[in-house]
Amino acid sequence: MSDETLADTTPPETQPAPSAAATRYARKAVFASSLGYAMDGFDLLILGFALSAISGDLGLGTAQAGSLATITLIGAVVGGIAFGVLADRIGRVKVLTYSVIFFAVFTGLTAISTGYWEIAVFRFLAGVGIGGEFGIGMTLAAEAWPAKKRARATSLVGLGWQAGVLLAALVSAPVLTAWGWRGLFLLGAFPAVVAIVFRSRLHEPEQFTRHRASQVGKPKVPLKLLVADARTTRATIGVLVLTSVQNFGYFGIMIWLPTYLSTQFGYSLTKSGVWTAVTVVGMGVGILAFGEIADKLGRRKAFWLFQAGAAVSVLGYSQLSSPWALMIGGAIMGAFANGMIGGYGALMAELYPTAIRSTAQNVLFNLGRAVGGFAPIVVALVAASYGFGFAIGVLSVIYLLDMVAMIFIPDRRAEQLA
Repeated sequence: MSDETLADTTPPETQPAPSAAATRYARKAVFASSLGYAMDGFDLLILGFALSAISGDLGLGTAQAGSLATITLIGAVVGGIAFGVLADRIGRVKVLTYSVIFFAVFTGLTAISTGYWEIAVFRFLAGVGIGGEFGIGMTLAAEAWPAKKRARATSLVGLGWQAGVLLAALVSAPVLTAWGWRGLFLLGAFPAVVAIVFRSRLHEPEQFTRHRASQVGKPKVPLKLLVADARTTRATIGVLVLTSVQNFGYFGIMIWLPTYLSTQFGYSLTKSGVWTAVTVVGMGVGILAFGEIADKLGRRKAFWLFQAGAAVSVLGYSQLSSPWALMIGGAIMGAFANGMIGGYGALMAELYPTAIRSTAQNVLFNLGRAVGGFAPIVVALVAASYGFGFAIGVLSVIYLLDMVAMIFIPDRRAEQLA
């Protein structure tokens, strides 16, 4: 993709005047996107809390249990590509709804699983639906929100994930106690109803409708735009490294954090849930801070700041042992390690044109999810030999790779979308 392709090529007289104020539609778009992403976060963390119960009920080994998260995330890659292409062809709002319904149905069906292969199939299909949420929601928010506050808007979408994760951390223990792991997954069917309600109240963003109106014939989504030229290819590879590190670190920490607190320090399921919830709250604070910093200082400086903070805080957390230190350290680690999540939406929205924006977001983020999906297995294998503390500490190294990758990604803060 040449510089000319990345630039806004719409004639000046046909462009809407830039505005610093968010419209009512923009706020609704961000809320709908955040809500959809919240359901994703809820789904994936209840799997983390339910792993022990699932393993006992279905007779799964540690590697099999860890593979369920990996299988879910591999499904997300398939869904990310499929739903991303559809969103660029037929509409962001419409396909966002389809993806929510798809993952909600198969999350609910997970509750009827009777063996490893059955639950693996349901988790894969739920992952297909999950794969559509990130890219479409981030695209919808980025296209609807004022350019100068774009990172703040996509950070709010990222905050939706943390809201879902926090809800999962708070309700998992009581639901598991009352109804078991099957009851926990039955709750996953609820988002389908929410999605249908919000779909009827939201139309497509003007950025997308203008693009569709300018097209002649059947719309196409050329994936080659991701590697159109050397400069774009470098940026695409750089973003892929960022999303891989982000997801590897996140899932390596969060899938096993309740187990780490339980096995290493003897915390009860309820106490592990509370400590995990504090880490999630720290993540939420970090996401909001990242959006503000990225809009004021630029994407690259914000990412470098948080990547360095993640490397230091993850390593530091692995050395902690006292309850209060683990609580406070978990919040700090969460703020840096996951604060960046909202920035990817703005970063990728500014790198790729409307014709392929949802596809780029979903393909690159979900390929990163696929890489990150191996983190639960890697952490389990390392922990089996050296302990969970060592396994978590090793994750700090990956953020140094992140910092190098950021050099190859252009900073297009606050530019009008093409």
